[in-house]
Amino acid sequence: MLMRTDPFRDLDRIAQQLLGTTAAGTWTRPAPMPLDAWREGEEFVVCFDLPGVSPDAIDVDVERDVLTVKAERRPAAPGEAKMEISERPLGAFSRKLFLGDALDADRISADYDAGVLTLRIPIAEKAKPRKVQITPGAKQQAITA
Repeated sequence: MLMRTDPFRDLDRIAQQLLGTTAAGTWTRPAPMPLDAWREGEEFVVCFDLPGVSPDAIDVDVERDVLTVKAERRPAAPGEAKMEISERPLGAFSRKLFLGDALDADRISADYDAGVLTLRIPIAEKAKPRKVQITPGAKQQAITA
């Protein structure tokens, strides 16, 4: 259904696992755009964590079978304020998902609530299981020599 083949993202994740954890196994810095994905009935659901991102700073595009989510987290402090501690990642984040043929990319819906972007991608009609009707044919006649 959903194919994930982004080698650079995989390399980043491996580097984080090797270099970015503390002795207790906790992350020293958060992943920029973590997601969960699952199938729910006749649709595929993908949820992105985007806390602190305003809805107008989120962009979702589909080109061919590639779904791209872009978001920008801007500084919360006014421009003249002196930042004392800054641990929350700022800037632009992007995540690409490669959609399989079984998903209907033309009917994706998006909802943003409490810092979570939820995309619902319907299963394509052509990918749904269906019954094949068997019609009785003419009886075969035995051929005698």
